[in-house]
Amino acid sequence: MMTSKVKILISEQQIQNRIQALGAELSEDYQDKEPVLVSILRGSFLFLADLTRALTVPHEVDFMAVSSYGNAQESTGVVRLLQDLSSDVSGRHVLVVEDIVDTGLTWQYIRANLMTRRPASLKIVTLLNKEGRRRVDVQVDYTGFVVDDAFVVGYGLDYQQKLRNLPYIGVLQE
Repeated sequence: MMTSKVKILISEQQIQNRIQALGAELSEDYQDKEPVLVSILRGSFLFLADLTRALTVPHEVDFMAVSSYGNAQESTGVVRLLQDLSSDVSGRHVLVVEDIVDTGLTWQYIRANLMTRRPASLKIVTLLNKEGRRRVDVQVDYTGFVVDDAFVVGYGLDYQQKLRNLPYIGVLQE
């Protein structure tokens, strides 16, 4: 149906290779820290699943759901918390797992929210980083791929709740 309108940008194999490299880097950086991986739903669930298997250090997983897109291709700029963590992260090493950092508004909101809970450390790993789209200055600690300004789908990223199931990252064609 809609898959014919998607041009492959990052292949399934490229994604898996990069996740293995990120897993090795994170395992080294979080040695003896037992991080809590906080997946930002819904887009990051596939990335989280593969990343957690690539880690060699003990860790926990929790989830938050936020929204800034609705059904649009552009961020509304308004970030809403839809689902909060189920665990206490005070004094813990928190690693936020995101599918994409675009304008930076969502990460800015999540970071401010989580810092009030006094974690021992707070960092972010994102599969995709759209540095050219920033509306606020935010630091991204670990990046899978830097991508240009295009509307991307697949591997958890959606368009109107569809196309998340694609095993690759693609650009939605007009």
